[in-house]
Amino acid sequence: QVQLLESGGGLVQAGGSLRLSCAASGRTFSNYAVGWFRQAPGKEREFVATISRNGISTYYADSVKGRFTISRVNAKNTVYLQMNSLKLEDTAVYYCAARAPTYSTGSYYRNAYDYWGQGTQVTVSS
Repeated sequence: QVQLLESGGGLVQAGGSLRLSCAASGRTFSNYAVGWFRQAPGKEREFVATISRNGISTYYADSVKGRFTISRVNAKNTVYLQMNSLKLEDTAVYYCAARAPTYSTGSYYRNAYDYWGQGTQVTVSS
């Protein structure tokens, strides 16, 4: 199986930027499609973005489209989430997740993912 570790979260003012990283270990990372999800206090965990195993296909939630960019460098076993023009409503714990190697692309369903990181907190202030 694969282990995932998120980093890069923090406190940022509205309109600012952050880049989250999801570092993988344990198995060949290029075999896994990856997704980013987030969970705000009192809310369900929601889909943010996903990227295919080869990095060619990406998909975003409408709420972040045009502001967030997901990318990956398989040689570094890392997936990134560049977040620009951050809004107060982006405040949440952000999780990365990996899908079993059977699938080449990601999914916006959280149950489609088999491995999860511990999360990193992103707080956007006014």
